[in-house]
Amino acid sequence: MKMPFSDNTYDAIFAIEATCHAPDMFDCYKEIYRVLKPGHYFAAYEWCITDSFDPSNQEHQRIKGEVELGNGLPDIRSVAQCLEALKLAGFQVIWDKDVAVDSPLPWYLPLDKNHFSLSSFRVTAFGRFITRNMVKTLEFVGLAPEGSQRVQLFLEKAADALVEGGKKGIFTPMYFFLAQKPYS
Repeated sequence: MKMPFSDNTYDAIFAIEATCHAPDMFDCYKEIYRVLKPGHYFAAYEWCITDSFDPSNQEHQRIKGEVELGNGLPDIRSVAQCLEALKLAGFQVIWDKDVAVDSPLPWYLPLDKNHFSLSSFRVTAFGRFITRNMVKTLEFVGLAPEGSQRVQLFLEKAADALVEGGKKGIFTPMYFFLAQKPYS
């Protein structure tokens, strides 16, 4: 939010699932704009709610809230809010797209407890059962700090909310944009 660099310092800037954690998207983009050289580019993957998100839908609100809480997000912004903040910061948006839309596999598959693969065994229902009991045992014998079980369950709930948000199409971690700082 306040980078210790001079104006017009960098040839390019990228962010992957990072700027969504900023308390104010406009201020974050404005700071990126400040340190980027004129005519150069800022590219990012942003976590966003999609146009399918219905703010009056209680289930959508619950999912959004659990994703935010479990992932340390101040507020998941919409794609439209992201674009507006970029433009207000001074950027010209060259290209943007939710690349999750055309993905051959759902982005949330590795988090889905109902999907089995050897690489994602630990997030399956059985893998979570084993992990939960291991954490419980480690906490009981004092090898894991008090509260480890609470954190384990908290993270499981966040992962489930990400999967729900992905399946309902109300959340994407793959909104990509390429923006340019104008020459003048």
